[in-house]
Amino acid sequence: MATDIFLLNISGQDKPGLTSGLTSVLAEYDAKILDIGQANIHDTLSLGMMFEIKSGKKSAAVLKDLLFKAYELGITAKFTPISLDNYEHWVSMQGKDRYIITILGDRLKAEQISEVTKIISEKNLNIDSIKRLTGRTSLVKEEEYPRASIQLSIRGKLNDKSEFTSKFMEISKELDVDIAFQEDTMFRRNRRLVCFDMDSTLIQTEVIDELAERAGVGEEVRAITESAMQGEIDFNESFKQRMKLLKGLSEDVLKDVAANLPITKGARRLIDTLHYYGYKTAILSGGFTYFGHYLQEKLDIDYVHANQLEIKDGVLTGGYVGEIVDGNKKADYLKLLAEDMGIDIGQTIAVGDGANDLQMLNLAGLGIAFHAKPKVKDSAQNSISSIGLDGILYLLGYHDRHIDLMS
Repeated sequence: MATDIFLLNISGQDKPGLTSGLTSVLAEYDAKILDIGQANIHDTLSLGMMFEIKSGKKSAAVLKDLLFKAYELGITAKFTPISLDNYEHWVSMQGKDRYIITILGDRLKAEQISEVTKIISEKNLNIDSIKRLTGRTSLVKEEEYPRASIQLSIRGKLNDKSEFTSKFMEISKELDVDIAFQEDTMFRRNRRLVCFDMDSTLIQTEVIDELAERAGVGEEVRAITESAMQGEIDFNESFKQRMKLLKGLSEDVLKDVAANLPITKGARRLIDTLHYYGYKTAILSGGFTYFGHYLQEKLDIDYVHANQLEIKDGVLTGGYVGEIVDGNKKADYLKLLAEDMGIDIGQTIAVGDGANDLQMLNLAGLGIAFHAKPKVKDSAQNSISSIGLDGILYLLGYHDRHIDLMS
């Protein structure tokens, strides 16, 4: 039996009953819905339906009745006939590679979106959908913590992913915006473990530098720390050098520093949301367990692996207990935690800012360089530099309404 295929596009002021009214007309003619999608911006509706109907008088009648119904509902209707070959080509495209691009910033500008979508177009990729992930922004009230994010779902064959992402990195630097690129796989939708570096990631300081200031060796230790984070000197050697400089520091100083650690913006919102949705969290740090355990209690972190200070008679000896937790050890702990949880490494997320985080960032299913050193940002899978730690939630596809469920 011959059939016709039409694409119906509806636009106009949104109100209850529009979809019901249109589909009731199609139901009278026993139409088969082949595809349907809807978007709503500022109460303005854009609705698309592809349907199949018997050819002939029935086909003409349904179009006429749909036009009458659209007029009655106060909306505009447009019909596009779709050939069978065109439809079958569209069907054949399902199962093609799909990717997710997340754009983040304190505000999003047309230029930023234009440059991102230009690259997508140049690679002959199709945008299937665009979703706003952040809530609506007032133009009257000043926000204490402005943030904006949209998610693009794209489809097509991408031959050189590294070239594609490198162009996004260039835009990110030029236009002060974060652009995350992920394959839309099962693992992306099923992450279970998030591992954080501590210093300059979960907290906005380097603890060892704070301790050094109290010990009167701040300048020397800061210089060593910076070289280590930039990857200019071996982390283990730098760690030993810095520890020796802290010899004799009172444990009371550690307590005071711990009580005043500056928590990174968005950390509490992120971790509370992760726990609400069943994720496990861990601190994997080249810093110290003394402060990691403090944060564990304060932020409700599940696991902590870091370096243990050696303390005798209430003062630091300048030594440490056990193995040094360096970049390799962080990656080992990430693998171990995943194994203990019985999950694939693709279901893990790692977040850090320094050179000794790169191993775990590149091992994890999703590695995020957070307000990172240039070398780290250039080497990591993705990065966030424009907003706080809760920006990670947008990379996972969460909308603000999912996050606000907890409040």
